[in-house]
Amino acid sequence: MLRLGRHAFDDDVTLMMAIVNRTPDSFFDNGATWAEDDAFARVAEVVAHGAEIVDIGGIKAAPGEEIGAAEEKARVVDFVARVREEWPQLVISVDTWRSEVGAAVCEAGADVLNDAWGGADPELVDVAAQYGAAIVCTHTGGATPRTRPFRNQYDDVVAAAIADTVGYAERAMAAGVSRESVVIDPAHDFGKNTFHSLEITRRLGEMVATGWPVLVSLSNKDFVGETLGLDVGERLTGTLAATAICALAGARVFRVHQVPETRQTVDMAWSIAGRRPPQRAIRGLQ
Repeated sequence: MLRLGRHAFDDDVTLMMAIVNRTPDSFFDNGATWAEDDAFARVAEVVAHGAEIVDIGGIKAAPGEEIGAAEEKARVVDFVARVREEWPQLVISVDTWRSEVGAAVCEAGADVLNDAWGGADPELVDVAAQYGAAIVCTHTGGATPRTRPFRNQYDDVVAAAIADTVGYAERAMAAGVSRESVVIDPAHDFGKNTFHSLEITRRLGEMVATGWPVLVSLSNKDFVGETLGLDVGERLTGTLAATAICALAGARVFRVHQVPETRQTVDMAWSIAGRRPPQRAIRGLQ
């Protein structure tokens, strides 16, 4: 069982986590959902497309204007409350590394704290435990939040990702977070070059074998663009190829921009793996 705040999911299902950026400078949509009503319309769209989770973020990952905790909360807290009121059955995740912001969004109704920066604020696990929230434990190689990787080196990037995420997961449990509410994420691109992210993708089954549910955030990432020589708006096919590989390996949660395309890719891969039956199977039987 995977428990995300007030919501529970069986172990044989995959989940779409749709990205909703409350930022004016997001890398993919260039601030298309910066205005609150536009962000709200985005939530309505992805819910209609079948997303089980929305991941709301108030700060872009890349370097840029310094955004303090007060401004981050202004961007996400009231919005979380509005989404919670409109969609009680929707899982609300917030992309933040700050415990202060985590507490505020949990008060507003968030179910998941998605820490993209690998425990940069050690008190975030305490917040998750206090509010009964789930937490996403990522591997960043110790990167400082909002910095780009530069000549990161690993003896074995997959071993490092497993050690760090499992260690983070165990710290979360020690703080009081339920084991059912901990997810690990290798964090493609974060603290990694393209070769590292490709290797993580190729060997994702090793992370799945730890027994912790694995989340992957592949959508339109730089490792896809660099591999194929494509700009941000041209990376869907490459993203879906990487998604299929991770789904075949057993990833459970997929953080995405394009929900329907990703859902079809994941469902096909899980069916090929024998984890999911076809919607129908009458060919050659009737």
